[in-house]
Amino acid sequence: MDRETLLQAIREAAAQNTLTREEVVSAYDQTTSVIPVPVSATKHLGASEMLYYIGGAIVFLGIAIMIGGSWQTLSVLSRLLVTLGSGVVAYVLGAMFIREQRWGGLSNAFFLISALVLPVGLLTVYDAAGLSLSESMTQLTITAILTALFGISYWYYRKVIFTLFTVIFSTALYFSALYAILGSSPAFSADVFLYGFLVAGLTYGLLAYHFTTDAENRVLTPWLYTGGSLAFFGSALGLGGFSPSANAFWEIIYPGLVFGAMFLGINLKIRALLIWGAIFLMAYIVKITAEYFSQGLGWPLALVIAGLSLIGVGYYMFYLNRKYLSVK
Repeated sequence: MDRETLLQAIREAAAQNTLTREEVVSAYDQTTSVIPVPVSATKHLGASEMLYYIGGAIVFLGIAIMIGGSWQTLSVLSRLLVTLGSGVVAYVLGAMFIREQRWGGLSNAFFLISALVLPVGLLTVYDAAGLSLSESMTQLTITAILTALFGISYWYYRKVIFTLFTVIFSTALYFSALYAILGSSPAFSADVFLYGFLVAGLTYGLLAYHFTTDAENRVLTPWLYTGGSLAFFGSALGLGGFSPSANAFWEIIYPGLVFGAMFLGINLKIRALLIWGAIFLMAYIVKITAEYFSQGLGWPLALVIAGLSLIGVGYYMFYLNRKYLSVK
């Protein structure tokens, strides 16, 4: 069967509602997933993508240096053209290149420039309008605009770069909303942000687990697991506080949280949870040793105990990694 006959058969089946778009895409994915890709082609594509991203970052750096060096001498219109204008032009160029498959990778460089420059452009717009950039509502609206823009862009283009910046900007929106709602409260403290990071870390972990079945966004899973682990373990450790104002509840449950996460990492084959769990368990041991044992036992003996405990944790992590996560 030639190409045109096959396409015509698909059109007729779709018109008769006997074949759905999802079925066609699924069949195509199953076919292409088993086609071997030459190693040289894969490396070339990876190198090209890397150069695109590096080039986009360098362009942003050049724009930032130019703005920083001549900001005071630029008129309001010039500031808007250099910042917001550059971001819009970069986005439009990316949208133009993405229409051609052979230029699809190049579009990522321009979308990267747009994602980096547009926040500066929106801040310039608000500054030109005489609005305070430190106001919580200003930050809230800017992050909401950026989240909506890149979220809609992902829905339309299905590109992983839009997923990445949707996650970044939605995280910024989450913390902006948190500060806008609770920032003026008399009970507001640093613990509010620590709880915020705790929730963000859990969300990153759930998102990473969801992306393990998403071929397009699977590349983000190790970064999301790492970011989620840092946010979750770090905030939980911070909520424990430090003597003499330590929070006994968080200090008691912290080992359970770490071991629970490490057990989950073993069962789900998530190496990041095991590694970061072990690192933060070591940090917890050092913290507890310094707080409660350095005075009674003296620093030398406390250091010996901490060192032996770290050796034990290190060996335990090595054992678990070799037994459950190493490829055999």
